[in-house]
Amino acid sequence: QVQLVESGGGLVQAGGSLRLSCAASGRTFSRYAMGWFRQAPGKEREFVAVISWSGVSTSYADSVKGRFTISRDNAKNTVYLQMNSLKPEDTAVYYCATGRKLWTTSLAPEDYDYWGQGTQVTVSS
Repeated sequence: QVQLVESGGGLVQAGGSLRLSCAASGRTFSRYAMGWFRQAPGKEREFVAVISWSGVSTSYADSVKGRFTISRDNAKNTVYLQMNSLKPEDTAVYYCATGRKLWTTSLAPEDYDYWGQGTQVTVSS
């Protein structure tokens, strides 16, 4: 049974930083891309960042490029999202997800088959 557990969310002032973690179990983690997505109230879930199975390749949404960094530690089955220079518009529930296909990286939510429960990030102005 695949499980993804996010942690690290919270309340922070604009300009602050948070580091999200996602611990995975039940799958050979190192063979799959991992993504972070977010969903704000009244909005659709949107792509934030993805990292390839090897960790060599990353992609970011334009809205977070230069402020967020995704990384992974395959020995610990964990993926991270370092968020700096946070803005009120970054407020959302953040979800990690594991890719559906081996060795494949995608930005589309439909290409991810297991999701965590989400962690709330709130940025005050």
